[in-house]
Amino acid sequence: MSIIKEHNKYFGKSISKNIIFIVTKDCQLACKYCYLVGKNSRERMPWKVAKTAIDYILDQEKDFKEESVVWDFIGGEPFLEIDLIDRICDYLKTEMFRRNHHWFDSYRFSLSTNGINYHEEKVQRFIKKNINHLSIGITIDGTELKHDLNRIYRESERGSYRDVVRNIPLWLEQFPNAGTKVTISSADIPYIKESVLHLYSLGIHEVNINCVFENVWKTGDDKRFEEQLIQLADEIIEKEYYKEFACSFFSENLGKPMDCTLQNQNWCGAGMMLAIDAEGNFYPCTRFAQYSLRSKKAWIIGNIRDGIDKNKLRPFLTLDRCTQSTQECIDCEVAEGCAWCQGENYDAADTPTIYQRATAICLMHKARVRANNYYWNKLYRKLEIENSRK
Repeated sequence: MSIIKEHNKYFGKSISKNIIFIVTKDCQLACKYCYLVGKNSRERMPWKVAKTAIDYILDQEKDFKEESVVWDFIGGEPFLEIDLIDRICDYLKTEMFRRNHHWFDSYRFSLSTNGINYHEEKVQRFIKKNINHLSIGITIDGTELKHDLNRIYRESERGSYRDVVRNIPLWLEQFPNAGTKVTISSADIPYIKESVLHLYSLGIHEVNINCVFENVWKTGDDKRFEEQLIQLADEIIEKEYYKEFACSFFSENLGKPMDCTLQNQNWCGAGMMLAIDAEGNFYPCTRFAQYSLRSKKAWIIGNIRDGIDKNKLRPFLTLDRCTQSTQECIDCEVAEGCAWCQGENYDAADTPTIYQRATAICLMHKARVRANNYYWNKLYRKLEIENSRK
């Protein structure tokens, strides 16, 4: 058995369908790196829209053949609409059972929250009722200083760290294997090492970190990023955190060349998931809704009245790594693990296309690869020395 902690696997062994309800565009926070440029307090999903969407999806069982489903609720801040979410989940459980749907015992409810009102009575009642089919992630960016750089209240611009961290013990008691997601932009780089270690100290055993895909990076950020990751690698290895904790920045399957025939899958799941907004429109991903886009028009693939327009969905089903990448990306010696967001590709493209891959994180990925190689080389040298002494 490996002594190195691995990341949690996705729900189920088969491919799950992700169906996403955009229950509100409201949020208490105005995070500086948030791609949701059109957040507001007005648009909330009516129950009638949610019910009609559910009925349509369950009626079309033959078109949704995945063995399991993740019913995802996002915002804004989803827990601002806990009454609606609770009603939706009750209806889903009842209807899947009544119809003897193949998802009726192969489903999960999933929420990602800012954690501010996690302790509230309605939220806790919902959690206890659905705990066996529920996953919840709380976003906390690290130390108080790092977190409060970006995750600030919309009105007062006050940092939210203390309102979030008070709920972490309860969250971990209910979801002991839960991980948190940390988002990195240019201003966050100096705090990466201490932030990851701080999250470990809170009892969070899995830290999933990603660099924003938007073009926010400054000259020299990649070098500073690499330095922080090397410092973090040294600390993880020296203190042997790798035995109980995981950080997504370090992966053995990272930074290798990729074959256009054997390794040509699309990184992003847009088009394989289905998102529904408050008006009942369908999207290939929430990133294609208007409130997520800076300059492009929303990419609507249908609605709850007319169903999914497969012609509008078809371009997403033809996407792979090589059809949207430049030759430089295709030939890259460290291509494996270099991610992209289909919505950002669309938003950043010169024309309204999803076939032009955005490459703003190229240098950051290469810096991560160098630090990752350093981490694994040092770790395996340490383990070899220890084994030789036994």
